[in-house]
Amino acid sequence: MTQTKIAIIGAGGLTGKELTSLLAHHPHFQLVHITSNQVDGKHIREVFPDISHLPNLVFQKHDAPIPKDAHIVLATPNEVSLEKAPEYLSEGRKVIDLSGTFRLHDQTKFETAYKFKHTKFEWMDKVVFGLPELFREKIKNANFVSNPGCYATSAILPIAILGNLRNDIEGAVIVDAKSGVSGAGGRTEEIKFAYTHVYENFRAYKILSHQHEPEMEEYAFVGSKPKEIHFTPHLLPVYRGILATIYIRFAKPVDPKLVEEKLQSATKNEPLIRLYNTPEEIEIKKVQNTNYLDIGFTTKGNTLVLVSALDNLRKGAAGQALQNLNLMFGYPETLGLVSL
Repeated sequence: MTQTKIAIIGAGGLTGKELTSLLAHHPHFQLVHITSNQVDGKHIREVFPDISHLPNLVFQKHDAPIPKDAHIVLATPNEVSLEKAPEYLSEGRKVIDLSGTFRLHDQTKFETAYKFKHTKFEWMDKVVFGLPELFREKIKNANFVSNPGCYATSAILPIAILGNLRNDIEGAVIVDAKSGVSGAGGRTEEIKFAYTHVYENFRAYKILSHQHEPEMEEYAFVGSKPKEIHFTPHLLPVYRGILATIYIRFAKPVDPKLVEEKLQSATKNEPLIRLYNTPEEIEIKKVQNTNYLDIGFTTKGNTLVLVSALDNLRKGAAGQALQNLNLMFGYPETLGLVSL
């Protein structure tokens, strides 16, 4: 069986670990190269002893030679992706970038949100935003895919699938989301994400200044009138999972039957979106270690409330990357992501 060779640059982090585990069980992808400047020289089983069925690989530095026929997943910091993505694309490789570097088409908004200068902005004409439910056909033909953010995915999809109902939204959309530490910044050893600071605690952070807010605004309203999104993230004392509550105000009373019809129509052929009868049914525990996005809603007068949940390491990162890889290389979209 012919296999597509994959290299993960930055495989030592939480997202890299998750994708490594998923690829190890995929019938058509072969992981042939992994890098991490922090654990350079260590065997993959030494770094990830809790994962079975791993390939016989040793971590190398980011600048180590990569097999010529391997395609790339970048699980690197934003500044590293800025330099590496164009380099690999120029070599004729397909690239998926999990950083935020190539998501925003407004350079000023990018530099404000990410706080550094984007010196490769010409590549934004070549990138496809990797949200399959919205851009599936473009992803199938793409060489360069920018994987969405985890918070962003939890908000963009529930809003986007409202379709033309979005044109009647009045004022800003409020997104109130909670994440486990692996999605909120736990990839770094900052003291504020340490166990002793998270346990028996709960707090908001980056209020109205999170880098996923402009990403939500750009993609949630594709094909409709643009709207502002006001986003507040919170840190939960759990490891993985995001739950988002989205408040949308309309110019006139909301018809729940119309919303239900719109959501059912938009999701009936989506294998990884699950629509529930009530928002109270949406829970993090139902999506942990899966690639599902769960959605529920309710209405009151002119207000629609959507609740969504996903696993930030799966549908919010590594699982979505594999979904995109499947599409880019012509494999079934959910292969390696759902049990048959």
